[in-house]
Parts: sequence; C-alpha cells; structure tokens
Amino acid sequence: MPSPSNVDPSVGDEHDPLHRHPAADGTGSGLGETQGAAHSLPKKNASSDFATSNLNAEKPVPSGPSEPGPKRSSKVKFHHYPFYSPRFWHGMRPGSWWNLLRQGRFRIHPSRLLMALAISFATPFNTLLAMIQAVIFRRKMAVAELHGPPVFIVGHWRSGTTLLHELMVRDERLSSPSTFQCFAPCHFLVTEWFFRRFASWLLPGKRPMDNMAAGWDRPQEDEFALMNLGQPSPYRRIALPNEPAVDMNYLDFDGVSEEEKRAWMTALRSFLLKVSVGTGRPLIIKSPTHTGRVGSLAREFPEAKFIHITRDPRDLFPSTCRLWRGLDDVQALQKPKHDNDEDYVVECLKRMYKAFHEQRKLIDSARIIDVRFEDLTTNPVETLRSIYETLRLSDFESVEMTICEWADSEHQTYQRNQHQLPPAKEEMILDEWQDYFERYGYR
Repeated sequence: MPSPSNVDPSVGDEHDPLHRHPAADGTGSGLGETQGAAHSLPKKNASSDFATSNLNAEKPVPSGPSEPGPKRSSKVKFHHYPFYSPRFWHGMRPGSWWNLLRQGRFRIHPSRLLMALAISFATPFNTLLAMIQAVIFRRKMAVAELHGPPVFIVGHWRSGTTLLHELMVRDERLSSPSTFQCFAPCHFLVTEWFFRRFASWLLPGKRPMDNMAAGWDRPQEDEFALMNLGQPSPYRRIALPNEPAVDMNYLDFDGVSEEEKRAWMTALRSFLLKVSVGTGRPLIIKSPTHTGRVGSLAREFPEAKFIHITRDPRDLFPSTCRLWRGLDDVQALQKPKHDNDEDYVVECLKRMYKAFHEQRKLIDSARIIDVRFEDLTTNPVETLRSIYETLRLSDFESVEMTICEWADSEHQTYQRNQHQLPPAKEEMILDEWQDYFERYGYR
C-alpha cells in the first residue's frame, strides 16, 4: 500500500499540545515524537495510541480560508506512513480478516495486494498467540474484575475526546486501553512488553492526518479492539472505503437483535477485563462510536459514568472529513475516491445524536456531564475540576498540579483551527445538524 506524502505544516489540521512526561519505567512511549521531541505517557497510564487510530484528538493549527472538503483530497498532504508500519487489520485473526474481505467482495486494488498478503500472513500468528495467552492467564481471567466503574468519554469525532482522554489519564489513579492493546486485543497480555521495548520503530512519529504523536503506549479507542476481535463496527469501512458504508446500525444499535447486542457487549466486557488485569486501576474509555450506545452501556455497566463533549459543527465537519481521508489513504485496501465522505460525516452525526438524545434520558443525571470543547481548551483546569466533582471520580486536588503545569506550559502553544466553510457548506450543515447547533448553543 503506497504511503501518503509528507505533510506540509501549513495545511496541517492539528498539533499535539500534550507533550509527554518520560515514562516512569524509563522506556518512554517508544512511539515517535511530537514537535520534534520525544514524549510519552507516564507508566501509570499503561496506555497508548496506534499510529493513525486515535480518532478525535483536536490539536489544530490555523488552516486558512480554504475548504478542506473531500473534493480537495488530492491536494491535502499527510504525514508519511511507512510501508512496513502495521495497519489496523494486522491485529485480526484469520476468521475476522476473511469476513472483512468477503464483506467488501474482495475488491482490493492491485497496488495494495502486497499489504493484503502481509496481513493474511500475520493473522494466523494472532491465533497462536491468543492460545498461548489463554493458557497462561486462564486463572487470572477467571477471577478478573473491573477496578471501579468505568468512565466513558463520548462525542463526535474531532470534538476533543482525545484531548480530554489524555488529560484524564495523567491522573496516576486512572488508566486506559493502550494502542497496542486495541491493535492486538487477543494476545496483548503476553506480547505488549515485547512491542513496547523492541518494536517502537514500526510506528511513525506522527499520525498521517495531523501532528498527533503516535505510540504503542498512548490511550486508544476500544472500538478498534472490538473490530479486530471480529465484532461489527463502522470502522470496518476504512478497509474498503469505496464500498457502501457498513455496520451503520452499530452506531446506535437500531435494528440490532438482543442476541447480537449481547455478543457485542460480551466482547467489550471481556476486553476491558483483560485490560484491567494489566493495569489494576479504573478505566477511562473513549470512543466516538459509543455516543449512540450510552443507554446499552449504562445497562451493561450500571455504575458507569459518562462525559459527553461537544464542539462547534463548523469545525467538526471539515476536520472530520480530513480525518477519514487520512485514515482511508493509509489503511484502505483500495485507492480511496472520497466521493461520499461529506455525506458519510453528515449521516453519522445524525444517527449518533438521535440515539444519544433518546438514550441519555435513561441515565441518572448524576452519572453524566456535558463538556464543551471550547471550555476545555480555554480553561482546562476548571473544566477537569467540574468533571471530577460532578461525577465524584475522586479528589481533584491530587491531580490539579499536574493539569496546571500542563496548562501553564505545553497548553500555551495550543491554537484553535479557524475553519472557514463556504456559505453553501455552512448552510448545509446548519440544516442537516440543526438540532445539534441549537441544543448545544452553536447557532
């Protein structure tokens, strides 16, 4: 699969305001650099993010008046992603990989056949390693439990969920699924140490679509783990983006049978229990795709808490279009045409938020809080304090100094991206996303 071209900083969509502290164990993140200097999450987080998969960090650099819509995809440049770097699909087992190809009717572009063959060769090893893990950790998994109620961060892609996620896991008392855990969900308990120590070179320094640092140790979305475990996921469309979008009903569980929903929830719980075995701390879980599932998640995890973050749709729309272009260009088994990116972005938000607004009524108001991206970036300390106090997570004073230090140093370089949509595009999203605009005060 051809790699995208090197990015031109003048057209970059985000930069990373979260410069990392060195890991407590001295190994660092092992995953590249941000702003030219290596940074990593502390060991306490035991978490990371796969090269292009941390989907909604919002670290922008002003992009000027040009429209970053899908029609300009040929002009948009992305960070280099080496041919030898793993793609999402390398973490699948043979059955899941075969089903993915069959769902896309095996429409692989000739230029990406070698990538497909490499993935096909790798998948049997995932099965072997999964069997080894099952034997070694049989007893621990039999008594595994979550260490406290999970906290789910939800909201549309590019709304700031990653920024919030990474800030919260700076708290030594909390943890999160890591990039490697989500990449190799069936065997990470026996292999993560190896990849963190010896295989950091496999990943580039930055994600293709923005200046966000990449790394095995960084916080990651559990949705990728579920996808690689063979569960239905809208992210499967990234493999074959020129085909009709798949698993859209899993954005809101609309039309999904109780049996299918139960299988999906069982896979999620099993994965989180494995993560808990490795971390031993309460989990902060982030995934935009959970936004339209909050009702089901609240039933599955009765003590779970939810943080919902919103952002001005005028920024969400173009940034999300760029996101899918970056992921498709790097991860797809086809040469993406980007013909339907805008329609896809519009439809996803509508489905997710229709379900979210219906389901949040079933959740105790003491278990959910709304946060605005604009408040998080303007006053991160007070925003985090409000989250801790409202959800009664723990005493904020223990982590306040860490957040203040970040706000007084790295956060000073944070610049919001000033998207300027053409009037026709802005009018379109004002109409299509009218409820979101009005409900969250962005009109």
